[in-house]
Amino acid sequence: MALLINEECIACAACLPECPNEAISEGDIYIIDPDKCTECVGHYDEPQCVAVCPVDNCIVPDPGHKESKDDLQAKYDRLTASR
Repeated sequence: MALLINEECIACAACLPECPNEAISEGDIYIIDPDKCTECVGHYDEPQCVAVCPVDNCIVPDPGHKESKDDLQAKYDRLTASR
């Protein structure tokens, strides 16, 4: 499942450079592109944006984009195939 940055975001930008898929962009608050978010599957053991976020429960699973670990791995494979 892709992740979602909610209204708790303080726009500190800590997450921005941590995303290996460049799925995070700046808006009123930071936004995660669900087409690029793999929850760091294929890169790390845990989502790096969550690990560095100073606000608890700011980055949460996106209920609109439910994906299994296999789905996330397939997305990672697609995203990195052209690299």
